[in-house]
Amino acid sequence: MSENDQVQGDQVRGEWPLYEVFLRGKRGLNHVHVGSLRAADDQMALRHARDVYTRRNEGVSIWVVPSAKIVASSPAEKDPFFAPSGDKVYRHPTFYDIPDSVPHM
Repeated sequence: MSENDQVQGDQVRGEWPLYEVFLRGKRGLNHVHVGSLRAADDQMALRHARDVYTRRNEGVSIWVVPSAKIVASSPAEKDPFFAPSGDKVYRHPTFYDIPDSVPHM
């Protein structure tokens, strides 16, 4: 079954696809996950996200992503998945002497 067939099948059953909503605030540099919503298509998801999550003009940018498109690591596999970074000690500045004159370190 293709993805389009799946979306159409969900809509026939009365279930629109689930979207994850990310918002970048006026003072923020990063988009932050703010919630989820269901919509018939991408444009509807974007409009609904604007209406639901920016009622007080909090944001300057919105991303909507179909939940089915998100790929994530499993918490159960965290040790083997992230283990390769453990042997790269140069990534961890624990052995550097930071002068007192350097602020915010």
